[in-house]
Amino acid sequence: MPPSSPPSSASAPASHHLRLWWRRRGRAGAAGATFAIAFLAAALLLTLSYYASGPLASDSSSAAATGRSPALVGLTLVRRAQEKGALCLDGSVPGYHLQRGSGSGSESWLIHLEGGGWCRNLKSCASRQRSVLGSSRFMERQVEFTGILSDDKSQNPDFYNWNKVKIRYCDGASFAGNVKDELQNSTRFFFRGQRIWEAVMNELVFKGLGNAKQAFLTGCSAGGLATYIHCDAFRALLPTDSRVKCLADGGFFLDVKDISGKRTMQSFYSDVVRLQGLRERFLHCNSNMEPGQCFFPREVVRHIVNPVFVLNPAYDAWQVQHALAPEASDPQHSWLDCRLDIAKCSSEQLEILQGFRKELHDAISEVKQKRDWGFYINSCFVHCQSLNSWTWHSPTSPRVNNKSIAEAVGDWFFDRREVKEIDCEYPCNPTCHNLVFARPFKI
Repeated sequence: MPPSSPPSSASAPASHHLRLWWRRRGRAGAAGATFAIAFLAAALLLTLSYYASGPLASDSSSAAATGRSPALVGLTLVRRAQEKGALCLDGSVPGYHLQRGSGSGSESWLIHLEGGGWCRNLKSCASRQRSVLGSSRFMERQVEFTGILSDDKSQNPDFYNWNKVKIRYCDGASFAGNVKDELQNSTRFFFRGQRIWEAVMNELVFKGLGNAKQAFLTGCSAGGLATYIHCDAFRALLPTDSRVKCLADGGFFLDVKDISGKRTMQSFYSDVVRLQGLRERFLHCNSNMEPGQCFFPREVVRHIVNPVFVLNPAYDAWQVQHALAPEASDPQHSWLDCRLDIAKCSSEQLEILQGFRKELHDAISEVKQKRDWGFYINSCFVHCQSLNSWTWHSPTSPRVNNKSIAEAVGDWFFDRREVKEIDCEYPCNPTCHNLVFARPFKI
């Protein structure tokens, strides 16, 4: 869930249902539970598609980490989107936030694809139509640019003065769907993520992206999955002599069995693929595969040519809560405390979490063989780390081999060194900022 501006009126109620706090391992609880986090759209929290794009930390966290307030960047709606059919779920015009670069960064571009889960059926997509995740009518007019989007050199040493863009997510399928029909069960839905991607890219190419000497496509969560999906297409937009790479943050979702033996995530993805007609979109899909398998990064990355950096926690908090130990597979609530706070996991639960970590390592085995690719797998209980000032680059940010995420990513992007970092097992890394979830109120 990438950090953004303060919750809008549409998203503010979510703070009454779920709050999180950062906690650094080894510190006193009061010191670590400092920053309240509000997740977006409480209705979406009821299914795997609940993952929201609300703030990862409070407004004060960035200022506290960097000594100055983050830039507020206005929303731009895509021109001529209606005639291109590039529309959000509810038929509204999609948008993005553009901050112009300066000096040495004036010909470099960083594009970020917002995350926010997926909708698997018409009911959940209808809920999204009434939120920032399905309609520009509810989107904030301004958002904060922090972490990898920050214009503060101390927080973002390699990309601070680049042209930076945050593309808002409102299609429910990682910018991948392209369904022509609008009426579904007599209700109008627009499954047009692919057209949104193309319309925004065309507009940015006209605004200078097409002449970029350096370009970096990034994304968080569902936007991280979208980064894998669109990485090669992004490369094709740029001059052949330009440096172009991609970074997927918290987007390596795993096709694993949950604690009850069900493939919850695969089933969920299969519904998304069927609903938005995605099977035909992926050339790697074949008749022997379940529809949902086509959507997993492990399958997508096999066919990517352009260099990609995989940024993922070994104990991804979102996946632990909704893929490994979903509420529906835990009727006795034996995993409740562990899902909310990794420090409260039993030895048996930690053993299962270590197995989950091994699944990630196995899944990125092909990435390990790709010479120009990079990865940074830390042992934190968190989700999405590039857009938060504390986790991206600060005096107290998580480190692997004494490198912050920003330092490792910068080293890889500019070919300063090979970066293929894998952390030791939890709880070995004292620099982690592990999320602690408060018990959500019943709706």
